[in-house]
Amino acid sequence: MAEIQIPKRTKKEKEALISQVIEMMAIPGKSGEEQQIAEYIRNQLVDAGADPKAIRTDTSHRKTRIKGEVGNLVFKLSGTYKAPRRMLSAHMDTVPICEGCRPKRVGMRVTSMDKHTGLGADNRAGCGVVLSTALEILRRGLEHPPLTFTWFVQEEVGLQGSRHATTSLFGNPELAFNWDGGSPVKMTVGATGGYRMTINVQGIASHAGVCPERGVSAIAIASLAIADLQENGWHGAIKKGKQTGTSNVGIVRGGNATNVVTDHVYVRAEARSHNSNFRKRIVREIEKAFQRAVKKIKNVEGERGSVEIEGFLDYDSFKLSPKEPCVQIASSVIRSLNYEPLPAIADGGLDANWITKHGVPTVSMGCGQLNAHMVTETLNLKEYLIACDIGLAISLGAEG
Repeated sequence: MAEIQIPKRTKKEKEALISQVIEMMAIPGKSGEEQQIAEYIRNQLVDAGADPKAIRTDTSHRKTRIKGEVGNLVFKLSGTYKAPRRMLSAHMDTVPICEGCRPKRVGMRVTSMDKHTGLGADNRAGCGVVLSTALEILRRGLEHPPLTFTWFVQEEVGLQGSRHATTSLFGNPELAFNWDGGSPVKMTVGATGGYRMTINVQGIASHAGVCPERGVSAIAIASLAIADLQENGWHGAIKKGKQTGTSNVGIVRGGNATNVVTDHVYVRAEARSHNSNFRKRIVREIEKAFQRAVKKIKNVEGERGSVEIEGFLDYDSFKLSPKEPCVQIASSVIRSLNYEPLPAIADGGLDANWITKHGVPTVSMGCGQLNAHMVTETLNLKEYLIACDIGLAISLGAEG
């Protein structure tokens, strides 16, 4: 590894880093409502001396599935020496359970003061690592390669910000580093792919007491389909030979009264696998189960219901080679801090799925977050400071 001297932080400087991430966690910003946190980050950069013209937002929020206030925030720095550009990133949005969070620090841990809200360390801690790295370079005038700092929107609702990012704003980075949940020494080098489905089951309404035989229950069709998937091993954890994956029927809505045979049920489902072909097979099995269920039920007049299925790829799977430069650099930096890197493959998606898909190999690391999306969410501040050290070393040009 190239010799990189990370400026030694005083106790006061460490406390400033901690105060900033706590401040960021208190800023509301669920998916689609990231304007306030984006403005906070922009103001911090400008106050530290960043050229306002080097800070851009894209129009990704106009392409996402839910209405958004703002797009991805991108800040570019020219290098003080010639080298391949590096990108550091995190996502700005939090899940709804974190709305109204009031962070509470106890020693070197932060939790939510309100037992009914999450903390939002996922992923304000990641935002903090990326922001503190940029601020430190600006304030100290540190030598560095060309750098891009990116804060994505709408990660929590299907990686929408990174998916629809205006990649030309990145400045052609050759390698990227993303900060999200978990231990700072965990390196996520691969992740599964996810496919989401909307299934509309159409039945035939009739009076449930007077003439139920003239109806076709959409609830019965959906129930048969889900039971079919469960009985044949295509729901939940899936293992077929050497192939593995998961599926879940997560939303079932239908019916307005007990005296009416329900004529419509709305179903949302998903399929995941690290193997894209096997994921497609899971999707086909879900489709076939609903089609079989439709054929099993007819009314006295021989009429059947129907099913309409729409789906889309949320994110594709990826796996980086241990020889990938971003993986080697992250490993070397972690070892230089006297820790052992822990390579991992994620069973969920993260912005690295789409950044890598856009042609920039991306390794993800944690920032000390624990119990994300839960009211018991915690930020380990000791681990957060380690993540800040890792981010700074990478941004100063550490090599593998």
